Order: sequence, then C-alpha cells, then structure tokens
Amino acid sequence: MIKELVIDSTPNGATIALLQDKQLVELHKEQATNNYTVGDIYLGRIKKIMPGLNAAFVDVGYDKDAFLHYLDLGPQVQTLLKLTKQVRGGSYQSKLLDQIKLDADISKSGKISEVLAKNQVIPVQIAKEPISTKGPRLSSDLSIAGRYVVLVPFSETISISKKIKSNTERTRLRKIVESIKPKHFGVIIRTVSENKGVVELQKDLLDLISKWETFMTRLPATEPAKKILGEIDRTSTLLRDILNPDFARIYVNETSIFEEIKSYVHEISPDLEDIVRLHKHKDPIFEHYGIEKQIKGAFGKTVNLPGGAYLVIEHTEALHVIDVNSGNRTANKENQEENAFQVNKEAAREIARQLRLRDMGGIVVVDFIDMHKPQNRKDLFDFLRDEMAHDRAKHTILPPSKFGLVQITRQRVRPEMNIVTSEVCPTCHGTGAIRPSILLLDDIETNFNYILVEQNEKNITLCVHPYLEAYIKKGLVNRQMKWYFKYHQWIKVKSSPAYQITEFHFFNSKEEEIKL
Repeated sequence: MIKELVIDSTPNGATIALLQDKQLVELHKEQATNNYTVGDIYLGRIKKIMPGLNAAFVDVGYDKDAFLHYLDLGPQVQTLLKLTKQVRGGSYQSKLLDQIKLDADISKSGKISEVLAKNQVIPVQIAKEPISTKGPRLSSDLSIAGRYVVLVPFSETISISKKIKSNTERTRLRKIVESIKPKHFGVIIRTVSENKGVVELQKDLLDLISKWETFMTRLPATEPAKKILGEIDRTSTLLRDILNPDFARIYVNETSIFEEIKSYVHEISPDLEDIVRLHKHKDPIFEHYGIEKQIKGAFGKTVNLPGGAYLVIEHTEALHVIDVNSGNRTANKENQEENAFQVNKEAAREIARQLRLRDMGGIVVVDFIDMHKPQNRKDLFDFLRDEMAHDRAKHTILPPSKFGLVQITRQRVRPEMNIVTSEVCPTCHGTGAIRPSILLLDDIETNFNYILVEQNEKNITLCVHPYLEAYIKKGLVNRQMKWYFKYHQWIKVKSSPAYQITEFHFFNSKEEEIKL
C-alpha cells in the first residue's frame, strides 16, 4: 500500500489529503484561526458546577463554555490542583514533579462538587473540538504525545501498545523507558516504538519533558481562559502519528510550509526526508494530483461504486444512515444471494473509506442488501471489520441485526468534514435562465472593447468551453483572425472542459483573471 500526503496551503489555513494507492482516504482542514485543537492545554476557570450531570462548565475563552465531566478529571486531579496553586503562588520551584507528593487517587464514583468549586482555576486539555452548537469537551487528565511515546504526569505506570505482540520486545521497551523516565511521570509506549533504539526513544521523551517544562514556565503568568501549551499543527500531528516507510511522497505547494515539513520529517524520521517535494506546476496542487475530482465524487449525498451500485448517505442530528443500493449492476438471476454478497462487499470497502474521509462520528447505521445465508452475513461482517482496521479513530462494529442493519459507533473528536459538491451554475447563477446563445459572441466582443480599448490590456487570453473554442477557430479566416484585424493584437483562445458551454473568462499576461 503506497501512501502519499498532498498539502494545499492557503493564507486561511491548509487542506491535507491522504492518498492510499492514489485513492483519497482522509481529508483534513486546518484553519489558521482554529485555537481549539485536540491536545491543547488551557488554564480553565470553573464557571458552573452541575451536580445533576456530575460535571462542570469551564471558561477556556470559547464563546460557549467547555464541558468537563467527573470521569474526565483523572485520578490525580487533586495533585494537579495542588501543583497549580503552588506554582502560581511561587512556592514550587522545580520544573518537574520530583518535589511534589502525589495525593491519593479520587474515587471513581465521587461527586465533582467534592473536587472543584466555582471560580477555581485548573489546567485542562481539549479532548474534543467544538462541534455544532457545543463547546469543547475537556479533560484534566493531562498527557503530551510524541512520535514514539506519550508522557503522562502524576503517574508511575508504563503502558505498552497491545499491537506490540513480542514479549521480548515489550520487555526491552519497558526497561529502556524505566531507565530514562523522570519521577512521577508515566509513559505510554506507542506501536511505532517497536524495534526502535535507545537514542530515538530518549530523544522523543526528552522533547516531551521539555514541553512539560515549558508548561510549568508559562503556568504562573497565564491568565485564566488562555492557552498554556499548544498542540503542533494538524499536518505535523498527522505525520507524527502515521508517517512510516509506506509513504512514497509528501507534496506541498508553499515554500515556507515545505521547509517546515522537511525539517520536521528530518527530525522524526531522517531516512524519509527526501520524500518531501515542492509542487512547482502551474495547475493547482489538488487538480494536478486528481484530488479535486475525487472530492467532488465522494462528498455528495449519492456515492457511486465502480460496479454500478451506489450508496445514499444521510446525516441527522442523532446519527448517520447509509443505504446500499445495487443500482444498474447486472444481477445474476440464478444466484441473487451471491450478487448481493459481492455488492455488499464493494459497499463495505467504500463505507470504511467514507467514514475516514468525512470523519463521521457518533452512531452510523448501514442498511446492506438483504442476504439469507448466515455464512455470508458473517463473512460480510468480518470483511467490514478488516476494512475498518485501517481507521485510527476508535470504533465498534456490531454484527448484522435480523433486519440486515449493521451498527457502527465511531469516535468523534472534531467536526465532521462536510463539503458542498453541488455548484451554482456560473451562467444562469441559479435562476435557470441564460442569455440567448446567439448573442454569446456579441457579449465576448463587448468585453473585448472594454478590456483592449478602454483598459488597454495586452496579451490577454480568452478561456471558453471546448465546443466554443472549436467554433471560434473554425476555418482559415476564423473569428480569432477577425479579432486580430479588428483589435490589432493576437488574442489567445484556450479551452477548459470544466466550463459550462456558455461560460467564458478573460486572463491577463500574468494568468490572473480579469474581473469584469
């Protein structure tokens, strides 16, 4: 499986596309103004205690108060509160946790009113970004993630990813981390740590300790509701979590971002530094790599499958519903069961991709085509589970019900990716009525008079639909030649298949569109 990352950077942020074997599987948008990224740590102020919910609403500077449940406080929240008070009061000098005594863990069945009080300040971490009308979801069980390990303050536990199966390797990793971790810090060893050396693990852990020291340095001066420590940007987070030797290329269209990413890749995986490439073509980066077309085809209400079947995807406030239809796929009348099974497998592969692509979270209900054989239903369930194994979000899949419905729950930590794929007609502007086509060339020449005569533009290009280009260039003494004699300069005529048949635009010598 060949992976590629394509990054379209604009002044307002970046759009990041992850491709697997040239097929778009994930799309992430990083807004330049997004201050509430998962992993950011804020100094929150308790605004309201809600005993009925066993939760608190916390001011972190967002227009809606953030939500902090008792179960998200973390077992060592009392130690965190004590440390915060001492550091902000100036009585705690160390930047680590070697000078503090850990309190007893709080009870799992306790009350939030016994731990927090109104107007109290507490460091909190964004667990879910603001979604719809809801503010951020918070946790005070702090952690700082790196490429190979995750640093967990107020703990002594070393946890190892269950995906590392070898007992010898688990023992080796545990001994390495035990020898280098500081006092009162726990460590989670990630899957990518497998077979990594002491130097790489130590460097990653030291980087995380440095971030904790930055947190401790900023804590005394930070005003309530302000950010103390920010997570790295979405691009770097993606690279940190998924970069591996399967990556063939990372394409970037902006020089400064290219340098940043190349430096970051060199830092976390020097052997992959050369895969970062700067996009230098004139075409927009997403168009050049065929991503724009895939986006338009994948984000509509109806998603067509290669075999002729299609999906209908509906979103409600409570859940997402996906209906599988066989469409115009030729059914084998002799074996309708086998035909339904093949369509369902094709749909399952696309559904797994759609969940990642749209970042759909919460409850998803899939209505597959009915199958009567229990073995086929089991095989479909196993196939869907295997396809979903590539999804990094936590998810649970239930076997098909007696109605043939498959229920999926998928972790939701940020708003769902929603792209409008229907376009307003540039010719009629949504009215359904257009100028008479017989007057089209008259309209073009009227604009020529304004651009060439009144504005005195030189070396302009007229871009039209291919049919119109063929008409303009038809014959020896064609329209283009007549324009040359009339305006005393050669007007380039180019075609674009993306244009409507009566759509036209003018571009100057710098290939910038001339606004009329």
